[in-house]
Amino acid sequence: MKFGLERLLEEPALRRPLAGKRIALLAHPASTTRELTHSLDALAALPEIRLTAAFGPQHGLRGDKQDNMIESPDFFDPVHGIPVFSLYGEVRRPTDAMMETFDVLLVDLQDLGCRIYTFVTTLSYVLEAAAQHGKAVWVLDRPNPVGRPIEGLTLRPGWESFVGAGPMPMRHGLSFGELARWFVATLKLDVELTVIEMQGWQPEAAPGFGWPLLERSWINPSPNAPNLSMARCYAGTVMLEGTTLSEGRGTTRPLELFGAPDLDAPALLAEMQRLAPGWLAGCKLRPCWFEPTFHKHAGSLCQGIQIHVDDPAHYDPAAFRPWRLMALAFKALRRLAPDYPLWRDFPYEYERERLAIDVINGSPLLREWVDDPAATPADLDALARADEEAWRESRAACRLYS
Repeated sequence: MKFGLERLLEEPALRRPLAGKRIALLAHPASTTRELTHSLDALAALPEIRLTAAFGPQHGLRGDKQDNMIESPDFFDPVHGIPVFSLYGEVRRPTDAMMETFDVLLVDLQDLGCRIYTFVTTLSYVLEAAAQHGKAVWVLDRPNPVGRPIEGLTLRPGWESFVGAGPMPMRHGLSFGELARWFVATLKLDVELTVIEMQGWQPEAAPGFGWPLLERSWINPSPNAPNLSMARCYAGTVMLEGTTLSEGRGTTRPLELFGAPDLDAPALLAEMQRLAPGWLAGCKLRPCWFEPTFHKHAGSLCQGIQIHVDDPAHYDPAAFRPWRLMALAFKALRRLAPDYPLWRDFPYEYERERLAIDVINGSPLLREWVDDPAATPADLDALARADEEAWRESRAACRLYS
C-alpha cells in the first residue's frame, strides 16, 4: 500500500498545484517514507517544492521531548534553512506571523485513532487558522492503526480542551484525512482542504486490522507509543493518566499495563469478570509485576495487569473494547476499595480547574458512573451505545475508504 506522502512524492501530477507556492510541513518522527526518510527531507529533495517553514506538534518535529506535557521551543533548521515552529510550546495555535510564512501547509502526522491524542486537536487548530488566513491545507493521509472500531462517550459541549477538540467518542475510527474532512464540516470552515488519499488501505484486514503489519515499520508517533499493541490499548489506558494508577510509563510497555504498589491484581480481575465478563473480550489479561523507573510509583514494585493484544489467538478487533475494559477496572477497584484515592488531581494539558479524568473523557459522566455504587455496567453501556451510534452516522459522509 501507499501512504499519502509516497503518492505525493511519486506522482508529479499530484504536486503540480504546489509549483510556485511557499510550502510548510507539519510533521513528527513517524512522518517517514517506506524507506524511512523523514518527510521534511524527502520533500526538500524535490526541486519544485519550496519549503519555507515547518511545524512540530507535541513532542516536537524530530521527537525531541520524551516525557508527556513537556513543551518544545521554536528553532531554525540548519540543514534546510527554514524556521521550525512549535505548536506545543509558547503557543498551541499557529500565530499570524507563523501563518505568513507559507501558502500551503502539508500535514503528515501519524494518529493513533483516539480523540485524546493531541495531534487531533492540532489538526483542528491549523485548519481553523488556515480558514482565517486564506491558506490551503493538504493532508497526506496515513492509516488509523486501530482501524474502524468506534467506542466511548462523546465529548459534551463546554468540555473542549487540548485533548478534546470536538464532539467525537474516544475511538473515532477515521483516518487523519477523514478527520480533517469532519472538522471542516463540523466547524463549518471555509478552507481549501485537499486530502492525498492512501492507496490500498484495508482497515479490516488481518493481521494488522488498520495498520499494514508486515509491510511497514512502526515508528513511535510519540515517545510512549512504541508499538501496535499500545495503539490498540490506548483509547482505554490513556484514562490512567487521570488516575493514581501507573499506566506503565517508566517501563518498556507503557499504556499496555497498569497497576500500583497496593493493588491486588487477581482480586481486581476476578471482580471485573464478575461485573461484566463481556467487557474483557478480544484480548488476554495477565496479572503481572513491574517497577517504573520514572513517573508514577517510580522505584516501587507495582502489582498490575497487562493487556495482551498481539497474539492472533487472543486479539479480536471486533470484540476488544479498551475504553470499556479500563472503565470496568476502575469500577471494580471502587467496589473492592470504596475509599481508594483513584482520581489524580493535577494540572493536565493546560487544564487546571477540572479533574484530569473528566478532561480526558470530555465530561464527568465516566467518573460519576465509577463513583456511583448503584450504577451498573449496563448503565454505562446504554450511554455509550447511544453516542457510538450517533457518531457512526455523523462520520459517514467524511469517510474516504470502504
